Amino acid sequence: MQRTQPRPGALLDLDALTGRTFDGVLFDMDGTLIDTMPGAVEAWHTWAAEFGVDPAALAAVGGRPAALIVGSLLPAEQVAAGMHRIHELETAQADAGIDVLPGVTEAFTALPANRVAIVTSCTGPLLAARIAGSGLRRPREVVCVDDVANGKPAPDPFLLGAHRIGVDPQRCLVVEDAPAGLAAGRAAGCATLAVGDTHDHSELEADAYAPDLSHVQFLSGPAGIRVALR
Repeated sequence: MQRTQPRPGALLDLDALTGRTFDGVLFDMDGTLIDTMPGAVEAWHTWAAEFGVDPAALAAVGGRPAALIVGSLLPAEQVAAGMHRIHELETAQADAGIDVLPGVTEAFTALPANRVAIVTSCTGPLLAARIAGSGLRRPREVVCVDDVANGKPAPDPFLLGAHRIGVDPQRCLVVEDAPAGLAAGRAAGCATLAVGDTHDHSELEADAYAPDLSHVQFLSGPAGIRVALR
């Protein structure tokens, strides 16, 4: 679990979204809207040391719910303790303050409040701690891992997000930084925009790409929401 080194001339390709309109936008949170990576890395590495897990096993866990990660790395009898501890560690890190990523405030300002949701693999309490730590304005609708039977990469979180804002998933744009989240968005039938540098571009299968949301302009009108270069 580590941030990749940004490549020279970071990829910016919105061509597949040009001319399309959407009725809603579903944002992942960590790595997409806010930068939790330093604190999350520290929390997970502390956790790994405490539970005797090889830190190398954390390299490919981004975007997946903690329950899936812990369940895959610990024996069954330790999972409950492992879940309690990682939640404790990550919540403590959130209290230290979290940065809102470039372009996020502008995106939230430009989009209709009833057509936006955060769809995250965080638990409800961790989501609340990270929103508070970042100072980001919380949208009306939020889907966290507690709300669904199956987290990302299953489509359930984005299907519920679309339902909560009253929009057909096929008329939604998913904005994500992680392979698991993009897979979930595709499975839900949504268009996908990959952002950020938490994963190498080769791992991100999406319709469009941007280094961050400062490169993306959301335009809202009677026909719906359009995406353009800023």
